[in-house]
Amino acid sequence: THDNSVLMYYVTRIVQDDIDFYADFELIPLDSFFLRTYEISEMSVLGWRRLGADILVKLEAEFPGDKMRVRWRLFDTVRQQQFARGMVEKQKGNWRVMGHEISNDIVHTLTGEDGIFLTKIVYAREVKDGKELFIADYDGANEKQLTFTGSINISPSFSPTKDEVYFTSYMRGDPQLFKVNINTLEIVQIANFPGIVAAPAVSPDGDKIACVLSKDGNSEIYVLDTKGRVIKRLTRHSAIDTAPSWSPDGRLIAFSSDRAGSPQIYLMDSDGLNVRRLTFQGSYNDSPIWSSRADRITFVSRTKHGRFDLASIDTSGYDYRILTELGMNENPHFSPDGKHIVFSSSRLGPQDIFTMDITGRNQRRLTRSGKCSNPDWGPIK
Repeated sequence: THDNSVLMYYVTRIVQDDIDFYADFELIPLDSFFLRTYEISEMSVLGWRRLGADILVKLEAEFPGDKMRVRWRLFDTVRQQQFARGMVEKQKGNWRVMGHEISNDIVHTLTGEDGIFLTKIVYAREVKDGKELFIADYDGANEKQLTFTGSINISPSFSPTKDEVYFTSYMRGDPQLFKVNINTLEIVQIANFPGIVAAPAVSPDGDKIACVLSKDGNSEIYVLDTKGRVIKRLTRHSAIDTAPSWSPDGRLIAFSSDRAGSPQIYLMDSDGLNVRRLTFQGSYNDSPIWSSRADRITFVSRTKHGRFDLASIDTSGYDYRILTELGMNENPHFSPDGKHIVFSSSRLGPQDIFTMDITGRNQRRLTRSGKCSNPDWGPIK
């Protein structure tokens, strides 16, 4: 029926967009001039080879009852042979999930890695009476409001092991630490200390939270357990220490400190020992995050003309690179496969959420409402 053909079109578009987004792949568009010149009505495997494609994806659909069953096949265009296939079946209404599942299957088949196409992104958005947290699919679809506090909620940080997001909220006065369940929307207060509790970062094992407390009169970095109890104070300095970020193995923490006169990126062991300065270029460096291979740190850097850009540096302190060149860019976080970065930018006017490859290419706008910030990318389930 017409409805079924429309559904298949939607699934095909989802798969195309996913594959096009993925950093390691390049989508070859269909060349209408090529079709006209060679008087081809339907492209063969050899035809795609001539357009430069190495691999061809073919999708075929059946519609038993209220379900949709899509079989996918992968062809090597050099050998002109099928080398992989699979099948996904869902209720018709789940066509978006179906498309993302097929894309994940294709990525896993070709790279051995898990695909990110069913992951979520959480962010803060200004609303009439404050800032609330929102969650959306990795591509910006299916946006849902997570908090309804009528207050200011910022700095969301996904738990890697549970369907929870930790965040800082002013709902009870001073900024304190809370968590929200992304399925039930239940909010629980985690920590309540004098002064502020800010910049939470959940450890890779999901058991600890690095954050900033000012309970002793100065902004210092502490590690808490998931019940909000202090495990250890990590920094002891008269300067402002903030923005802690765990390395993928949980052994190191990057953070920002103005102990040298202006904010710079520092590294320390996760017990607070062996502190060393990482950045020396730029007068302002903040908000560090680790690459999935733990070999690079990406951060916010004030570059020439006073603009805030995303920059990247090797963990040995060499190879400083600027990744953005438009607007004010802040709040970087990596995708769980380490191949993409989500961030906020004012390049088109009001602040929105964008994604890009870790090299700075393929920059895309995710939200279009304006006044969005503080994104974090959730784990692969």
